[in-house]
Amino acid sequence: MTEPRRRVYGSEHDDPHPYARPGHDYRELVGRPLDGLLLDVTGWDTQELAEGAALITEIGRFGPGGRVLYGPRPADPPVVGLGRRLALNSPPALAG
Repeated sequence: MTEPRRRVYGSEHDDPHPYARPGHDYRELVGRPLDGLLLDVTGWDTQELAEGAALITEIGRFGPGGRVLYGPRPADPPVVGLGRRLALNSPPALAG
């Protein structure tokens, strides 16, 4: 049985090939709103991978143009072909 194709974050709805490509490194996004998408991290260095990413989303709680923060989940084992997962980060607590 072949593994289902997975969409890559940032691919357009009319992209003829919005799926993972051979020779690229990907991380799985875990947690809404981008749950299940892959993030292409080809060329990212160790520090960039450790810091995670703030990604633009049109489907978040606050509507178009929102950001969602994803960071590494070191407790997760690497996923074959994907490396470790990037999970939804909790926003920092507000002072006050």
